[in-house]
Amino acid sequence: MTTQVTDHRGGVWSIAVPIPDNPLGHTLVHLLETDRGPVLIDTGWDDPDSWDTLVAGVAACGFTLTNIHGVLITHHHPDHHGLSAKVREASGAWIAMHAADTAVVRRTREAEPGRWLDHLIAKLTTAGAPDDHLAPLREARAKGSGRKLPGRRAALPDREIDPGELLDLPGRRVRAIWTPGHTPGHVCLHLEEDHPSGLPQGFGRLFSGDHLLPGITPHIGLYEDPDDDEGPPCSWGSPRSGEAESGRRVESLGEGTDPLGDYLDSLERIGRLAPAEVLPAHQHAFTDAEGRVRELITHHEDRLSGLRTLLREPRTPWQLAVAMEWNRPWEQIPYGSRNIAVSEAEAHLRRLVKQGYVEMVTGSDPVRYQAV
Repeated sequence: MTTQVTDHRGGVWSIAVPIPDNPLGHTLVHLLETDRGPVLIDTGWDDPDSWDTLVAGVAACGFTLTNIHGVLITHHHPDHHGLSAKVREASGAWIAMHAADTAVVRRTREAEPGRWLDHLIAKLTTAGAPDDHLAPLREARAKGSGRKLPGRRAALPDREIDPGELLDLPGRRVRAIWTPGHTPGHVCLHLEEDHPSGLPQGFGRLFSGDHLLPGITPHIGLYEDPDDDEGPPCSWGSPRSGEAESGRRVESLGEGTDPLGDYLDSLERIGRLAPAEVLPAHQHAFTDAEGRVRELITHHEDRLSGLRTLLREPRTPWQLAVAMEWNRPWEQIPYGSRNIAVSEAEAHLRRLVKQGYVEMVTGSDPVRYQAV
């Protein structure tokens, strides 16, 4: 096993913790030295090889797992939060996360068997997914599958990260910046200290999680909540027992949360912050955060404009996803990734409805939307 560790100087390190069978390759877990002991920012995927890499990486930074004082989680996804329980068990460290994502962790841990699979079937049915896509999910549900979700073994956080808070990290100045969009409780962490290399532009360093990445546009889908009775079509409802096949719907996609709007607002907030360097959870560290923010805002503006063109004819969310431009042809997108693509299409669709550019076609089943 080769452990990739980078010394970013000034008591900041990154450890490349592998994500099994994932093109991203790894999560960059950051270690921040404090006067009370090292703190981890994220932990990596819950996998034996990932755990061994994390342990070896902490050792390469000059510490052991027992030295870890606390863990700051940027968001609840399993490649970031997955190993938190094992870290806590080995060290007694506290685990901190924004309350909105802690609520997701709690729901995931408490969900009854099959509930999330019911939810997935219902939302895809409502989105207009074809029967050949739904068939494997229905078969799995009939067999009682769908009981294991990534991240179920992750720790339930025991501390909250409050927006704007200067965190209790002796000897360091780290401020929490709430950046919803990728998840409802995603946070970036601003190290409010002079850069050790004395970079002339910007101030401090930003641990950006998945919010701001140098060469990837993070996934923006609808926030998942199978207990949410709001149930607009693009949230794909909240299936109760026995409702998965009914495709329960309400009347307006304009209701509910707006993750893409949240994300764009959060990007502008980070652009104004103007850190000297960004330390993301994937790929590599980079400068010119403001330039990257502008690129991402332009990307989503262009995409929204393109969707308005596609919606000159009525389409279901599934049909819209099929027609959209991805990093490969639709036929080459893996089965599970198509579900993610539909969720992303729907987040953009909800944004257009809220802006008044798109509306539901009355009486359509499954629900279709059209530009106005």
